Parts: sequence; structure tokens; C-alpha cells
Amino acid sequence: MTTTAGPIIVKLDGVEKHFGAVRALDGVDFSVERGECVGLVGHNGAGKSTLMHVLAGTVAPSSGRIEHSGAEQKNYSPGRAKNLGIRCVFQELSLCPNLTVAENARVFHPALRGFNWRRRAGTLIVDKLDEIFPGHGVAAHDLVQDLPIGRRQMIEVARAFTTTDEPVRLVILDEPTSSLDSHTAGQLLAFVRRVVAEGVSCIFISHLLREILENCDRIVVMRDGKVVAADRAKTFDRNKLVTAMGGVEAQRHEVSAERGVVERGQTPLRVRACPELQPGGAELVAHEGEIIGLAGLAGHGQTDLLLAIFSAATRSVPGIEVAAPVALIAGDRQSDGIFPQWSISENIGVRSIDRLRQGLLISRRREEALANFWRDKINIRTPDIHNNILSLSGGNQQKALFARALGSDARIVLMDDSMRGVDVATKLEVYDLIREEARAGRTFLWYTTETEELKNCDHVYVFRNGAIVADLTRGELTEEKVIQSSFKEAS
Repeated sequence: MTTTAGPIIVKLDGVEKHFGAVRALDGVDFSVERGECVGLVGHNGAGKSTLMHVLAGTVAPSSGRIEHSGAEQKNYSPGRAKNLGIRCVFQELSLCPNLTVAENARVFHPALRGFNWRRRAGTLIVDKLDEIFPGHGVAAHDLVQDLPIGRRQMIEVARAFTTTDEPVRLVILDEPTSSLDSHTAGQLLAFVRRVVAEGVSCIFISHLLREILENCDRIVVMRDGKVVAADRAKTFDRNKLVTAMGGVEAQRHEVSAERGVVERGQTPLRVRACPELQPGGAELVAHEGEIIGLAGLAGHGQTDLLLAIFSAATRSVPGIEVAAPVALIAGDRQSDGIFPQWSISENIGVRSIDRLRQGLLISRRREEALANFWRDKINIRTPDIHNNILSLSGGNQQKALFARALGSDARIVLMDDSMRGVDVATKLEVYDLIREEARAGRTFLWYTTETEELKNCDHVYVFRNGAIVADLTRGELTEEKVIQSSFKEAS
């Protein structure tokens, strides 16, 4: 990637951050040059997001120095960071759900005031969406809470690059493609390359290592609150990155993905669903022990079908048959997954209340036993399962949602792009766990925006405009076929 890298615009020296007894950052040195894209990688809980919050001014460091263009910053704050041209797109989106797209742009840009501000705000954000994501399908008057998470992520990214009275010098992108399909992610990555070539700097955080290797100039690896490796991107490959992160070998996925294809019709039917209730419309069929993938461009009916199947487990839904208990693992964990006022153990046990009950009350002993079992099994990084769920990093919160579903009596597990924000080592562990559970008879319906994840599935249904347009076996599955099918209409 060709850039015009120049002077250092931001520099952190010896930054430490403590949350009680937990040391989230341990003497971190970090810098970004003008016109440079820095990739920041590490497993969940490595300290990446905390470091970016320090740079954004939303978290005050316990010790260390923050410099901008060579000048030390005292009384650093989010407002000061914004005035210096630092913008942030964090993994947990910050849009106001009860406001329109234009109104969210106005919240971000107080300079948009006076007569006709709503029209000017709408033009500002929609023009930037057009530039980054052609064909985005977002209108200025859309209410954010009515939009799928992929479009909300597009709005958040576009808003970070808009300008009024303040420049854009450095944009922090924390898992910006986690809810985007491959086509839309490609649009964003191409835009990032363009703006970096024009002199804007980016910090790019992603658990998709291919994105980091192909789009960054320099890569910084964090582990346990420290920087453990930093070098030009061309000196790394996938295996070197994974090793530096302290994880498992990259080839493990290829080996462990080898699972005998389940013969259709040889096991009992678990789900039958027609996403488009029209004569002759293709239907989804899932049997016991199958892993069924849902693919296609984001927002084309995959999530809607999963939610309809979830509803059909407890009430009659036309066109859908469900033959076993169901659990849903949400990808939008903040809105649809976690209970933010509850502890980790309570969040894990809420789907298993009947089993945890002792008389009329929930047994805390049983709840703790369930939570501790899954904490150890999928390595939820916490010193105490009684801590609030928000004490966990985003990826570890997602692990808790997996624990909730897999620790329940559900024989059908619905996964709504549920690997969002999860590190590569955890993904490999979860892939193994899914295959283990499938061999034991559990059925998985797995919507994912990551084409690589579809290799774990026995069959893949590709969606377009709310209808199934292709049914691919694992042997037929290629990225090209998924993309081609995503752009064709149902026959």
C-alpha cells in the first residue's frame, strides 16, 4: 500500500491503565505517522480497545504521556481529541437509536446549526455514505433503530470521516467490517486506502488477519496489555501474526474443518422454513446434526428468517416448522444479547432457569457451577463470574452468549453473525466446539458475513432480496459462487 507517511502525529509513551486490580495496559509505547495505516491486533482482552479509548480521550491513563504533533497533551479529553482531528469508530456502536441518520450527524457536528440544519446534516452524511458505500440504501430520514446492524455500522464509519469546522487527521476503526458482508467490507477497505494515500492516518483493528496484512503499512501486536511486536506489514504473514499474538497455529482451522458431510434425510428433520411465502419459493431444511450456513449480502433476509424460526419455537408461524427447543446467539450483543445490569453468571444462566431452579427459587450454587464450567470450557477471561457482564471485553461478552446457548437444553442453535468481534484463537476453539456439538446431535443455523466461516458448514443457503437463490453443499462452496449467487434473483 503506497502512502505519504511523514511526521508522527500522535504518540503514547509508557501508558498504563488499571481497573482496580486489573492492569489493562502495561507501559505501552505507540505512535502513528501522517498518512499511515497502522494495524492493531491481539486476542480479546489484550488491551487494544483500552489503548484506543486512551487515545480518544474517553479513558484517562493511570500514567504515561500523550503527544500530538510533538506537543504533550495535558487535561486530555474527548473534546480535545476531536479538536485535534482524532475520530473513533468503536466496536460497540455509539449512534443514538431514537434519532434519524441526519440527527445523528448533527449530534456529532455541533456546527450544523441554524435554519435548515437537518437538510444540511442529511446531505453531509448521505454524501459520505455515497462516497464510501455506493448503493448503501440509507436515507437521511431513516430512524437508526429501524436499521440492521450492518447499515448502522456503515453510518458510524461514514460519520467519522465527515468534516465541518474540524479536520480529520486520524481515524480509529475498531472492527469496522465486523457486521459488513464481503462486498461492503471491500468498499470500505478501498476507501481507507484512498484517504491514507491522501495523508489521513488510520488505526485499523480487526480479527480478520487477511484485512490487516493486505491493507496496513505497519502492524502492532498486543498481548496482556503490552506491545509484543511491531514492524512493517510486509515482514508478517498470517502464521507469524498468530504466533506473536500467542495463539494457535493458523493451519489448525484447515485441519479441524474436515468433518464428514452429513447425508441429508438420514437424521430427523429439525427445521423447515420458507423465507419467501410464494408458490415454488426455495425452502431451508435442516436436520439433526447439521451445520447450515446462511450467506449473501447483509440485510437480505438472513436475520429475519432466524428471528422467525426463533419465534416459531414457541408459537405458530406460517411456513415454518420447528421440532426442538431453540436458542439464539445474537451478533448485536448490546441490543439483543447481554443483560447489562446482570452479572456474567446471570447472563449465562438465563436460558437455563428451569434447570437451575431449586424449588421456587434459582439455586445460586447451580448457576455458579454452570457459569464456571463454561468459563473454563471456552476461556471467558474474568477473575470472577459474579462481575458485571460489561466488565468483559466485547469478544468475551460474545463468549458468554455462546455459553448461554450451549449450556441450555436447546437442540437448535441460531447464530446471527455471532463471531462479530471475536479473536482468531477463540474462533478456532468455537469452530471445534460447534462441530463437537453437531456430532452430538445439535443443529446449527449460522448466518455469517465471513465467507471463510462457511467452510465449517454442511450446506449453505445464499439469500438475495429475502429469498433463497442457491443451496450449496460444502463440496460446491467457493467464494466466487457465493458472490455470484448474491447478485442474482431467485428463479
